[in-house]
Amino acid sequence: MAYGFGVVGCGMIARFHARAIEETRGAKLVACYDSFASAADRLADEEGIRGYHDLADMLADPDVDVVTICTPSGAHMEPAVAAARAGKHVVVEKPLEITLKRCDRIIAACKKNKVTLSTIFPSRFHESSVEMKRAIDDGRFGKLTVGDAYVKWYRSQEYYDSGAWRGTWELDGGGALMNQAIHSVDLLTWLMGPVREIRAQVATLAHKRIAVEDTAVATIEFANGALGVIEASTATYPGYLKRIEIHGSQGTAVMEEEDIKTWDFATKSRRDAVVRRKMQASRSTGGGASDPAAIGHHGHAAQFRDVLRAIKTRKRPAIDGVEGRRSVEIILAIYKAAETGRAVKLPLASDPVLKARRRRS
Repeated sequence: MAYGFGVVGCGMIARFHARAIEETRGAKLVACYDSFASAADRLADEEGIRGYHDLADMLADPDVDVVTICTPSGAHMEPAVAAARAGKHVVVEKPLEITLKRCDRIIAACKKNKVTLSTIFPSRFHESSVEMKRAIDDGRFGKLTVGDAYVKWYRSQEYYDSGAWRGTWELDGGGALMNQAIHSVDLLTWLMGPVREIRAQVATLAHKRIAVEDTAVATIEFANGALGVIEASTATYPGYLKRIEIHGSQGTAVMEEEDIKTWDFATKSRRDAVVRRKMQASRSTGGGASDPAAIGHHGHAAQFRDVLRAIKTRKRPAIDGVEGRRSVEIILAIYKAAETGRAVKLPLASDPVLKARRRRS
């Protein structure tokens, strides 16, 4: 049986979903919808699928079993909840949503209607990421001491000017952190574990006509006692590959995009040579460092396979709604810490209301 997929939102990222679905055994792209009819028609023509101009019509299509949400970040909740109520399984492109309340409404709707929910974070499925996670779980790092994420990318002013939603609190939900670095925030906390406390500074240094940050630096205290740094920017020309560094009392590993650059442990393993040889030349794309379209879809395909496994077995997918919510909470805590100038403890009691948002309302 092939599960039929319908895409909501027919912009750039929808093309990556389409490629990934086509390469996923047991999946078939059958429909798409966009509030702009011309966008839906264009993708439908490209893919040879049905293009809908009304979301309710697509959700009534009996061939659609799974809906993937590819709208702007702050417009994820409405179609996700509608899909769940229609009995469709739901896959949401990162971030799950831009506030905790909106994340929770998606999670609740999917739970109530007994459909699978997954948040897209393809970096977790890269082989190098899996190797690092395995080494942590096996205790090879000893006591985890430092975990860092660096996302020093570049986006031109034209990038932000190309869409009215870009660089806004209302639909982007934030800047370099919420839109670009959220992949690394998710990956870092998947590897290092929960965050206990955050201090931060953010700024808009190089771009005009945006309400959100293009540069951010946060210091992190993890629940296990380790410390770390998250750096995010879209103002570092020409843009560099994202980097994750994990350090412990007995080992260090450094990953740049999909390449493992450093793999050093006090206690050696026969597998170490394989990891160094295979994972030091695994990068296949520019990682979106300077071009948002310069990413691969292989991580998406791996995640869609996981989603189908979860649907068939009625088990939790690797990255469900709760997992997707976590990175949103951390980023909101960074914004709150930067605005207040004080340390912010997690979990958050509620959604922070930022002054920048109030000024625009």
